[in-house]
Amino acid sequence: MLEKADCQMTRITGENRRFLFLQGPHGPFFWRLGKMLRAAGADVWRAGFNAGDRAFWFTSQSYIAHRGSPEDWPDHLRKIVADKGITDIVLYGDTRPVHAEAISVANDLGLTVHVFEEGYLRPYWVTYERGGSNGNSRLMKMTLKQMEKALAGADLEMPEAPSHWGDMRQHVFYGALYHWFVMFRNGHYRNMRRHRELPVTKEFYLYLRRLIGMPYFWADRVWSTFRIKNGGYPYHIALLQLEHDASFQMHSPFTKMEEFLRIVVEGFAAGAPSHHHLVIKAHPLENGKSPVRKIIKSLAAELSVEGRVHYVRGGKLAQLLDHARSAVTVNSTAAQQVLWRGIPLKVFGKAVYNKPQFVSTQPLPEFFSLPTRPDKRAYRDYRRFLLETSQIPGGFYSSGGRKQLLRQVADMMLFEQDPYDALKSGKAAPRQQLRVVN
Repeated sequence: MLEKADCQMTRITGENRRFLFLQGPHGPFFWRLGKMLRAAGADVWRAGFNAGDRAFWFTSQSYIAHRGSPEDWPDHLRKIVADKGITDIVLYGDTRPVHAEAISVANDLGLTVHVFEEGYLRPYWVTYERGGSNGNSRLMKMTLKQMEKALAGADLEMPEAPSHWGDMRQHVFYGALYHWFVMFRNGHYRNMRRHRELPVTKEFYLYLRRLIGMPYFWADRVWSTFRIKNGGYPYHIALLQLEHDASFQMHSPFTKMEEFLRIVVEGFAAGAPSHHHLVIKAHPLENGKSPVRKIIKSLAAELSVEGRVHYVRGGKLAQLLDHARSAVTVNSTAAQQVLWRGIPLKVFGKAVYNKPQFVSTQPLPEFFSLPTRPDKRAYRDYRRFLLETSQIPGGFYSSGGRKQLLRQVADMMLFEQDPYDALKSGKAAPRQQLRVVN
């Protein structure tokens, strides 16, 4: 018979935990995650701010509508926390106003904040951290030496970087559906104010146009990529982001994409050899709100580099990176693919990968002329640290991606330590190896 002391063990459980979910990625991921946390013994609630939030939370018993103004939200949140005994808050993206306010309240009350984001190592990983992400992530203050020390006892084999998103169509579909509910079923949330400046009708139209126009966009992208790959010229890549993206708006010196484009094209015109070209690649979810192609054409003409500047509408980055000389971005997570290949990189904003060992500090004309290369060995250690901690295989939008993500992330949320401290203390659970699912 086992001794009593032998029977004492640390058990992952949701007992005495009460989770409040706020806004999540479009689609049913938060609902599925909440079900799993309930199965672990936790109580789960959802606070919603519009009809889109309500549509993807499939029970009214655990749904709490916030129908007041944004100014009322902090007091309403404190009341929810007190009434329900909330211990944990779960959210997607930490900079939208309702989430920034919630994090402030949570910090005051000593609650644990679980933050989800798109993967720092896209396309087939999701980011899970506590307290903040992107420019607010704990990674911003960590040095490579600290990461290498934490990795001393880890044994994860490095998986190859996938070359596809896996669930882009589902992402666009759920985005369009979410905005349809907000546009046509939002009568109970008349005091809602969006965290984006774009009217919901315009955003719904852009998502719908993107969904309907996928065949045309695909053909345009394939033709543009073919011409560049077979052009026979050296080229550099500029990686664009969505103009409304939190990383672009909150963690960079720019407010408009045109500002970044001007700096890039000016730097290219001033420093790149005259036989080099510049490829400007749009974000896969670029919605057409900003006339990027027109802006690029105008800048190229103004700076006398017509015929040497090309625009590609989204698509797979790997095909273009395989032959690129360098890359420049504000703070796109796609830059991780650049570093993985050992390609010189220049960034302008705050980013979790903006470490002196990886990112060039050269002035932009000098960078386009003769860029310095990253320390690829140091980057492999950094990437391995992310895969051992905050990067979880799976995705928010496809059924297969959600299943793969849920196999691991619920345990991580219930664990006493966040992913970074768990690895440092040697208590991190073995990580699931990546296996792409459809």
